[in-house]
Amino acid sequence: MMPSALAALNRESERLSTVLAGLDADAWAAPTRCTPWDAAALAAHITMTLARLEPMLDAPEPPAATVDAAGYYRPDDRFSPAVNATRIDTAAEAAADGGPAVAARFRTTWRTAADRCAAEPPSRRVTTRHGDPMTLEDFLTTRVVEVAVHGIDLADALGRPRWTTPEAAAHTAALLLGPAYGTALAALGLDAVAFIAKATGRDAFTGTEQAAATELGVAWLALG
Repeated sequence: MMPSALAALNRESERLSTVLAGLDADAWAAPTRCTPWDAAALAAHITMTLARLEPMLDAPEPPAATVDAAGYYRPDDRFSPAVNATRIDTAAEAAADGGPAVAARFRTTWRTAADRCAAEPPSRRVTTRHGDPMTLEDFLTTRVVEVAVHGIDLADALGRPRWTTPEAAAHTAALLLGPAYGTALAALGLDAVAFIAKATGRDAFTGTEQAAATELGVAWLALG
């Protein structure tokens, strides 16, 4: 049975928090593929993606949810050069206090957001900062994607094995491939983490894999 998005987010965030707590100064300064961010700035960005939950829950509930988790990643102005520049600058500024402060802020932000979400039904509707009316469950799925995919980025930057949890991998694979993701992964001959890395541009598909993924109807996500 698929765990809830909140359960998956908690598992992945707990693992990331443990990793961040053990980093030294050299590790925090490691460059990542998410240029120009180093590990500290990327971790600050992940923290900011979770910090958005509290204001959303404080805001009025929209009358209907019209955007699902895949639709949240549609290619529109949210990934424009101006929005990307703001995203880059705010994360770099948030990392200025240094890695240990970033690690502490991530844990506090995640736990506070998770506690708020646990008090709400998954069907609770929220409005994103981009104006998308979504269910809380769908928005939490996007947060699983953010923590898991950027966790892959951090692991690669640190030269460590990718630590993606089974719960987060399952949620992200299901978003990309649908409920029958297990059958689709078997057809592709890839495990969930390897597939996620390829489907989000972290690794390259072979030509055969690309064609097979397209045939299987993978949801291609626009990522900043």
